[in-house]
Amino acid sequence: MDGMLDVSVVSPAHNEEGNIAALVGEVGAALGPLGVSYEFIVVDDGSTDGTRGVVVGLMEGRPWLRCVGMVGTPAGRGHGQSAAFHAGFRASRGRVIAVLDADLQNDPSELPGMLEVMRREGADLVQGDRSRGRRDTVVRRWGSVVGRVFRRVILGDRVRDTGCSLRVMRREYALRLPLEFRGMHRFVPAVVGHLGGKIVEVEVRHRARVAGETKYGAGLGRALPGLMDCFAVRWMRSRRRPTEGAEVTGRGEGAVSRERAGMGAGKGAGLGTGAGL
Repeated sequence: MDGMLDVSVVSPAHNEEGNIAALVGEVGAALGPLGVSYEFIVVDDGSTDGTRGVVVGLMEGRPWLRCVGMVGTPAGRGHGQSAAFHAGFRASRGRVIAVLDADLQNDPSELPGMLEVMRREGADLVQGDRSRGRRDTVVRRWGSVVGRVFRRVILGDRVRDTGCSLRVMRREYALRLPLEFRGMHRFVPAVVGHLGGKIVEVEVRHRARVAGETKYGAGLGRALPGLMDCFAVRWMRSRRRPTEGAEVTGRGEGAVSRERAGMGAGKGAGLGTGAGL
């Protein structure tokens, strides 16, 4: 893939007009000094406020800022985080892909440290853990606890805060996530682990929302689909089969290639040196 960059940051946004300008500034401040090539992609998921206009206005003088608009969103709603991540990942050019929410609750200044952990530990996914200092309502915190129990019992997922959107992953894993299915963004660590990826968890800060409203539901309307999704992921994992092959040339068996079209050049390949990535 030509024109590859070191890092892509992807952030889905639905009606985040009051937060997006500050987020763009914080992402630039976090990655600009690192000496790496990067881009920030805001995925506008059916916003009905001025979110998209704010992003477009900020592109002047920021060649690293991009906006992807979801197509065919229901009136007044978006397609959801999974679909937005799916679109953003495929529009991205980074060998490493970082994600964070657009509501400013995730702190972009955590990104350099997470990139360093990836380099130092040889991780395929660095997963944020905001559980100790989470700035959310009791309902949302308890909802996360219930979801964690579901994932641990049904999937054997031991990651403490799999619902934290702040994470950094290698491109070859990001593009293999089944994000075209609704709700699958909650299972990123479980899927990466099943694919053989190395996961490292790091504690991250979590900030209170200062503008806009949460887009999350609560109660049975959120718990029951989450439980069904756990069984769906378990079923998909049971049906997965190896897909690598070796070319037969007549001169002995060829080596099995682990390269996949458009998925980068493997661990450590092409990563910038300015930040020690």
